[in-house]
Amino acid sequence: MNQDDHLLIKKILAGDKSASKILYEQNEPYWFRLCLRYGRNRSEAQDIFQEGVVKVFQVLDKFDIKRGTFGGWSNRVIVNEALKYLKRHQWQESFEDLSLTAATMPWPESIIEKITARELIELVQKLPLGYRVVFNMYEIEGYSHREIAETLGISVGTSKSQLYKAKRTLQAQLKLLL
Repeated sequence: MNQDDHLLIKKILAGDKSASKILYEQNEPYWFRLCLRYGRNRSEAQDIFQEGVVKVFQVLDKFDIKRGTFGGWSNRVIVNEALKYLKRHQWQESFEDLSLTAATMPWPESIIEKITARELIELVQKLPLGYRVVFNMYEIEGYSHREIAETLGISVGTSKSQLYKAKRTLQAQLKLLL
C-alpha cells in the first residue's frame, strides 16, 4: 500500500467523501473484474460488485496496514461478499465430492495466448457454481485447498475435484474456441 492510499483511508475514516470517491475510482476496475469471475453474467457481477464495495467501505476501519496491503484486504472482503451472494442465490448447485486426486492440469500456453481476457472470463462464468468458485479461489485468488474447504464448508478432496473438473471443462471449451 502506498502512502497516498494510507492517507486516503485516514481521510475516509474522518468523513471525507471526496477521498472515498478517489479510493473507489482507483479500485473499481479491478474489483469489478474480480466480481465478473464469480458471477454467471455481467448483471450478477454488478450485484456482487455493489454488495462487495458497500462492505469494503463499511468495514474500512478494520483494515490494518501492518497485516497486508489494502488491495489484498479489499479483495478478500469482496470475495467473501461474492461467496455470500452465491450462497443466497445459487448455492443449490452442489459441490460434488469425487474420489479424484486432482493432479495439476497444465494450460497449454498456445491456447492461453490465443484468447482474450474477456473470452476467458466468459468461459469461467459458464462453469457450474462449484467449479467456478473453487477455480477462482485457487487459481486466481491464491487460496489453498485447505482454506477453500474451510471457507466453503467442503472437504479438501471436494475442493481438489472441483478444481480438476473446472480445468478439464475449461480446456474442452477452449479447444472448441480454437
